[in-house]
Amino acid sequence: MSKEAVDTAAADASRTDASQAPADAGDAGYSKDLKARHVNMIAIGGAIGTGLFLGAGGRLHSAGPALAVAYLVCGIFAFFVVRALGEMVIYRPSSGSFVSYAREFLGEKGAYVAGWMYFLNWSTTGIADITAIALYTHYWSFFTDIPQWVLALIALAVVLAINLISVKYFGEMEFWFAIVKVAALIAFMLIGIFLLITQHKVGGETPGLSVITDNGGFLPHGLMPVVIVMQGVVFAYASLELVGVAAGETAEPQKVVPRAVNSIMWRVGLFYVGSVVLLALLLPGSVYSADQSPFVTVLSKIGVPAAGDVMNLVVLTAAMSSLNSGLYSTGRILRSMAMAGSAPKFTAKMNRSQVPYGGILLTSGVCVLGVGLNFLMPSQAFEIVLNVASLGIISTWVIIMVCHLAFVRRAKEGVITRPGFRLPGSPVTEIVTIVFLLSVLVLMWKDPEIGRKTLYLIPLIGAALVVGWYAIRRRVDRETAGLTK
Repeated sequence: MSKEAVDTAAADASRTDASQAPADAGDAGYSKDLKARHVNMIAIGGAIGTGLFLGAGGRLHSAGPALAVAYLVCGIFAFFVVRALGEMVIYRPSSGSFVSYAREFLGEKGAYVAGWMYFLNWSTTGIADITAIALYTHYWSFFTDIPQWVLALIALAVVLAINLISVKYFGEMEFWFAIVKVAALIAFMLIGIFLLITQHKVGGETPGLSVITDNGGFLPHGLMPVVIVMQGVVFAYASLELVGVAAGETAEPQKVVPRAVNSIMWRVGLFYVGSVVLLALLLPGSVYSADQSPFVTVLSKIGVPAAGDVMNLVVLTAAMSSLNSGLYSTGRILRSMAMAGSAPKFTAKMNRSQVPYGGILLTSGVCVLGVGLNFLMPSQAFEIVLNVASLGIISTWVIIMVCHLAFVRRAKEGVITRPGFRLPGSPVTEIVTIVFLLSVLVLMWKDPEIGRKTLYLIPLIGAALVVGWYAIRRRVDRETAGLTK
């Protein structure tokens, strides 16, 4: 997007009815300490996380080189979701993000479902992150004898402490985490390209197209494994919506958000698709595994052991970054819900640094359960919580697109004015994206080991949401009545 287009979007935003839109009480009290570079790097960090650094290994093993296409397809739909969210952010920035928009366009029930499903996503993602951190740490022999659950608990305690300091420190930490991740990926891609050009052997294999053709081709195990891994690939993009949450704590969201959102597409192409293509050209898919980063696998096989150590440190940083982002976003979302009565009152509390510590502590509490999962089922913990997190992120993205449909309908009725920064192709884009996301849920049935068992949780989650709503609806009515007085 050109500078002129961004400036036009900002100017259009200033002429919208955002000032007249229903204010989210949960937005009060925040500082505006996130700068443009913070938000841009949060967007990058959201596009580069545990799903790529750790998850790509197991997916390459099962799906083969065609995994690159799965990343591309899911990346396009992820971009549509973030573009739709970005348009609503320009209309009315809010730390409550899509929960706040769901409240405005779908009512309190919509906000309630959106918020708690997002909490499910990030609390289980937090478990996946601490599991990944423990797995990465076990790469070094010094930590091998330390139980996985102990390492997971230490990681949670460290990130929790950092997250509670202030949003400025959060933004600064995410900025440098993202710098490290981007630098490492670029370095790996340069090394991979060098290995391809020089035909330097990698683990006894000469890199190139022959690695693919001699090991079963583009679809070594057929199409179905590629289809099955889609829910895991969707999970890989699960942090992209952080841009919407962060916008509520930046001084100039109208300028910052369009640039951050539009840069997501090329990042997907370069970092995800490009990395997977390189990995597939360097080693057969069968060599990669779910319990080791594929980047570590490659670098460890080129005769430079220290390279594997360095990359393992980088992917450890990525997992820490993801966990930090999850605590940040759920803290803000839960506070927005608490102010409306649909989350526990203590999650509305803020400390002197204007950090909503109540919601952060609640998410951390669920992550502690993940420590127990690492104790009971260390070998399966990551895949189990990854699939549950997929339920949360798919429902969140569907709600964002439904909100956008309602948003566009209001604009056509003349109730609000759409900014110049828009989701193209509405309403077709939203409908196609929703259908794709729901089809990913259906595809999980094809995975009897974990995916199908995860789907069995949907009725339980639905029942819990219904029971929860009836338990808090009177409080929601009271809070809503109080806010409208």
